[in-house]
Amino acid sequence: MSDTAYAHSYIDESRVTAEAPWLKSYDPECPAHLDYFMGTLEEAFERMAEKYPDYIAYDFMGKSTTYKKAIEDIHACAKALKAMGIKEGDKITICMPNAPQTVTIFYAVNMVGAIANMVHPLSAVKEIAFCLKDSESVAAITLDQFYDKFVEVRREVELPHLIITSVADALSPIMKLGYKLTEGRKIKKPEGDDFIWWKDFLKQGESVTDYRCHRDATSPAAILYSGGTTGTMKGISLSNLNFNALAAQIVATNSFFRPGDRMLAIMPMFHGFGLGVSIHSMLANGGHCILIPRFTPKSYAQLLKKHRPNLIAGVPSLFEALLRVPEADALELSCLKGVFSGGDSLSVELKKRFDAFLESHGATIKVREGYGTTECVTASCLTPMHKAKEGSIGLPFPDTYYKIVKPGTTQEVPYGEEGEICLAGPTVMLCYVNHPKETADTMKDHGDGLIWVHTGDLGKMDEEGFIYFRQRIKRMIITNGYNVYPSQIENVLEAHEAVHLACVIGVKDPIRVQRVKAFVMLKPGYEGSEELKKSILEHCTKYVAKYAMPRDLEFRPELPKTLVGKVAYRVLEEEEAAKEMA
Repeated sequence: MSDTAYAHSYIDESRVTAEAPWLKSYDPECPAHLDYFMGTLEEAFERMAEKYPDYIAYDFMGKSTTYKKAIEDIHACAKALKAMGIKEGDKITICMPNAPQTVTIFYAVNMVGAIANMVHPLSAVKEIAFCLKDSESVAAITLDQFYDKFVEVRREVELPHLIITSVADALSPIMKLGYKLTEGRKIKKPEGDDFIWWKDFLKQGESVTDYRCHRDATSPAAILYSGGTTGTMKGISLSNLNFNALAAQIVATNSFFRPGDRMLAIMPMFHGFGLGVSIHSMLANGGHCILIPRFTPKSYAQLLKKHRPNLIAGVPSLFEALLRVPEADALELSCLKGVFSGGDSLSVELKKRFDAFLESHGATIKVREGYGTTECVTASCLTPMHKAKEGSIGLPFPDTYYKIVKPGTTQEVPYGEEGEICLAGPTVMLCYVNHPKETADTMKDHGDGLIWVHTGDLGKMDEEGFIYFRQRIKRMIITNGYNVYPSQIENVLEAHEAVHLACVIGVKDPIRVQRVKAFVMLKPGYEGSEELKKSILEHCTKYVAKYAMPRDLEFRPELPKTLVGKVAYRVLEEEEAAKEMA
């Protein structure tokens, strides 16, 4: 795994005719093109272990693991997988929170040439069963507390091998004792012979010698699940190169990064943002991951105080929640080199508020918004370090191309005009698993030497190459023939002094087809009233066209969130639809 394992360009640049106006807006430190490691995910990690064996790869609940020890654990797990009968191309479902075992088995699966199928452990039984069946997984790993869920799952789908582990398996002796006396006591210990405990699983591989499988950089490495560009749950097949290219791009666009920098890894590993940015991009570059299996806004503030990370990344609701907890008041954040927002739209108002929070707590940097889709692992666009534009999600990564097209076509629109965001680059997925038609509908050849992902998102590009995200095309509300963009109205609502968070949806209307309804979560100290509702709506009239004005406004103590922390507007849509049916 020498430096000769690098190669530039996944495409023939001589054939690319797409324009790249963003290059003139790049930070001086950021190159336009990069060389990419053409090995596997595990080999990228192992190269860092050879270079920085004594650096900390990750921390977990007070226990640190060096790069050298992390790789030894991965080899032991790879041997155990081989002893279990796992072979090249097999799919292994990893249904785990952020924990050392998750990291270990993810890279061990890669080492033996298998494919990691990443699934949220809090998913419903039918969702887990779907992911197992859809991926054709032959084995799975989960925590002891989710064993009963897998008993139900196995009634719906065949699963030859199940590995059960516990949080205690990754703790120091003292922490393990404390865990067993507290949280561990609440967990019913699985019994039976239809699974294998983590420690017994590892012992099975002790005598195995031939277990490493060398795979091509473009071979599949992981499957992540997403609603995709159509809103239907699909597995997204991603290659070794997809992840390794992202790791190179992350460092290129953040030239301040140094091996040993600490990332608070709160975004989950079953999500592209967590796996791609917070875990692999760190471990493939000598970074230090602080693994957080779960958190609350209060514990998030405590984690920032305790670990003093250099890097944090999250969805907007994570930053919104931090602003609400008193524990954040005493934070000293001069340790931060980078704060990144993605996974959902960051309103201009929330960015201003969080930037002010950072400044008042000693940080010298601001939130940098990015954009991406699971179809390209995660981020493919990021606000540069030295230049930002209000409302923009930044500039495309090196070797990544963006264009805005007229929806439903490949026809590019002029700068400043809204259309569908399309992107191409080395992180673009291989395919949707078992969905050739949807793959063909999403990945298209525009005749310019690139394969473009049609994201299903509305946006625009200015003449300097800055990208502006509007929202999902399917989220657009059409009322009286006018197009209404919920995210724009949410920005206006959140600029009101009393509003902490807002969500706007379209509900059925016999005359307008749809009417606009707003759900509002108030800041502490404010009470919902008709007078306040009138004040908020009057505020909206100054910025929102009459046809786009909310016809209803409902106060909520909390807004529903998805499993990864986005505002779950679909839940509100379903609630309103149920009312219509009642």
